[in-house]
Amino acid sequence: MRKFMMSVVMLAALTSCATQNMHGNYAAVSIEANKTMADVTVAQLVALYPPAHTRLDLQQTITDPYGAALLSALRKKGYSVLEYNPQPQAVPAKSAATAALATANPTSGLPLSYVVDSPESMNLYRITVQIGVQSISRAFVVATNGNLYPAGAWVRKE
Repeated sequence: MRKFMMSVVMLAALTSCATQNMHGNYAAVSIEANKTMADVTVAQLVALYPPAHTRLDLQQTITDPYGAALLSALRKKGYSVLEYNPQPQAVPAKSAATAALATANPTSGLPLSYVVDSPESMNLYRITVQIGVQSISRAFVVATNGNLYPAGAWVRKE
């Protein structure tokens, strides 16, 4: 019985290591292409989630051109976006009434993260945006003239 329990614990530990999510931009693409992909992404998000009624909580730091363009485009369209803060600062409540009001009106929104990646030696880029438990993905191709074009339709995973 002890060996069985140890093997279950080891299997759970290995599974948790294998399922860590990767987020960010792993593709070497121009700033203009990043902006184009971000604008197309926001257009799809507008079709799925109404801007003035949707709050988004970024789940990663924005350190790349795609993320910066995405954040800017989301805000221009009217989304409320909470940027990622890995260490939130706890602010003490001034009174019990203030604390009760803060817990009664939660400010959390839909978690949002993204991955931009590209297969090696190909002019193909893929964007995957995770919104809550759903994700949308789309591929883009760089044409011979250097312009970026969608390589297919959006794929939505629920």
